[in-house]
Amino acid sequence: MRLSPAEVDHIALLSRLELSEAERERAATELTQILSYFEKLAELDTENVEPTAQVIPTVNVLREDTVRPSLAPAAALQNAPESADNMFQVPRVVEAE
Repeated sequence: MRLSPAEVDHIALLSRLELSEAERERAATELTQILSYFEKLAELDTENVEPTAQVIPTVNVLREDTVRPSLAPAAALQNAPESADNMFQVPRVVEAE
């Protein structure tokens, strides 16, 4: 099933795309190919296939949360423009009430 020029124009409008005549033809060809792949997929028997969000198993790649030494306050503040009481001092961004 080939997409009609009106259907391509409608898709372009929804996508907020301005297509030249050559781009419109190319889009029609490519979108028609994509839709034909979906038609092939619709022919598959999926009766015994469970729905899934992932096609491959996911594995947690995070490391264990362990306590370790952190940066000393003096080292963390050494390049700060302003600091006070081992904290970064920044301009007020919220008006006082």
